[in-house]
Amino acid sequence: MRALDLSGISEADIRACKEIATEAGVDLKDCYQCGKCTAGCPLAEGMDLMPREVIRFLQLGALDVVLDAKTPWICAQCAVCSSRCPQNVDICSTMRAVRIAAKRAGKRPVPEADIFDDEFIANVRAHGVSNEQYLAAMYNLKSGHFTQDMGNATRMLKRRMVGVAIHNTKGRAEVAALIDRALGADEGGE
Repeated sequence: MRALDLSGISEADIRACKEIATEAGVDLKDCYQCGKCTAGCPLAEGMDLMPREVIRFLQLGALDVVLDAKTPWICAQCAVCSSRCPQNVDICSTMRAVRIAAKRAGKRPVPEADIFDDEFIANVRAHGVSNEQYLAAMYNLKSGHFTQDMGNATRMLKRRMVGVAIHNTKGRAEVAALIDRALGADEGGE
């Protein structure tokens, strides 16, 4: 863990870190920094802060360090970290809550992850299921990765791995309502 000057941490930062933990349903005092979350994380190699460090910086009230970190955006939400925690700290939910707080603060350290997240949710909200071919197309357009999947598209179409038909579920209105309810809770009712 890198050294941190704690003299610049304000009461507002400490409160904001506690709000993130509350939103995630986590008591930060439960984490005693054993590192099992980090040891089990399949994406730790690509992270700028390890999962246990995110929790530790939240414990310290280092809000800007956490909101500027790439780690919550790289997190795959696989829940390995949470399942390995001997104190039952839901690190996975904490990463999601940090992401939401960072987005509210106008910070997007990994904009592609934010674009994908938004497009995936919009796709499922509109159709009740994910239409991967359209999800990929929208992601590529909005992220500027215009030709990212061009080499595989023909082969995937020939093998019927994807198609051009849009699939909708019968209960897509109910799925949209669930998503709206969840987003309202995640985004403070915005």
